[in-house]
Amino acid sequence: MDILNALVAFLNFVFIPGLAYGSQLALGALGVTLIYGILRFSNFAHGDTMAFGTMVTILVTWWFQSMGIGFGPLPTALLALPFGIAATAALLLLTDRAVYRFYRKQKAAPTILVIVSLGVMFVMNGIVRLIIGVEDQNFADGARFLITAGDFKTMTGLTEGLAIKTTQAVTVVTAGLTVAFLFWFLQKTRTGKSMRAFSDNEDLALLSGINPDRVVQVTWILAAAMATIAGVLYGLDKSFKPFTYFQLLLPIFAAAIVGGLGSPLGAIAGGFVIAFSEVMVTYAWKKVAAYLLPDSMAPDGLLQLMSTDYKFAVSFSILILVLIFMPTGLFKGKSV
Repeated sequence: MDILNALVAFLNFVFIPGLAYGSQLALGALGVTLIYGILRFSNFAHGDTMAFGTMVTILVTWWFQSMGIGFGPLPTALLALPFGIAATAALLLLTDRAVYRFYRKQKAAPTILVIVSLGVMFVMNGIVRLIIGVEDQNFADGARFLITAGDFKTMTGLTEGLAIKTTQAVTVVTAGLTVAFLFWFLQKTRTGKSMRAFSDNEDLALLSGINPDRVVQVTWILAAAMATIAGVLYGLDKSFKPFTYFQLLLPIFAAAIVGGLGSPLGAIAGGFVIAFSEVMVTYAWKKVAAYLLPDSMAPDGLLQLMSTDYKFAVSFSILILVLIFMPTGLFKGKSV
């Protein structure tokens, strides 16, 4: 029975949180890799794009809640999500027309576009903080748990209880549906095939009659959708704070680079690699070890390799190692 209790503790505190967090990072990394693969630059404003989309979704959620509109046991934010995606897509298209298009016409080096995206990042960050403030905003509603620890103990008779939050289940299901739609779009639709051709060989794609402006617009819309969905899911699972999304830029870029920049499959794999690495390194393994080891060998310490305050150091370390030894990532994306 102790082995089962240890397994439940592992699922409860490592696997399920890592799966939810990995889904959020994978969606964020997909947006980054789309921009890099098609527009040829690293968009440092992606974290604050997530924050902007989440902010709009929160405001619409509060509006719905004030009118008594809900989504039953599911978060009302899922009803407000399309509004957040639409507003974020409009902002990115406006930003592209006002800022990025000028540098594309000038054939500016990718480094210049990266610096420009830093400027856009600070502007977006300021807008979000000005509108919604700098404090934590909790906008999750509906049922809190899909399975409670008490119910699980009653059903199984185990000492350790398994609790699955509704937001974790919503995160995994929503991320799975979003990724499935994106791959269907890229593989089966005419626009998706045009985007892939543009990414593989821009000059040949132009000679084939592909409209570059349309490809750019669709890319920004998809990036807006990925960023908003990732941001909202992260905010539901944790809480919303604008500066947190700026910090998420490091694990998101680490996920995209580990998987291979420009590779959608790599972005997904990289998201889970980074997420599980962070969770496993910062988790205190004392409870799991106590179930597996005899009482005489029970650990006194937490068996925690690193404090949760330093979890981003895990992402940074993995990023450095990949850049040194495997710059094209796991799925052989574009070299960084």
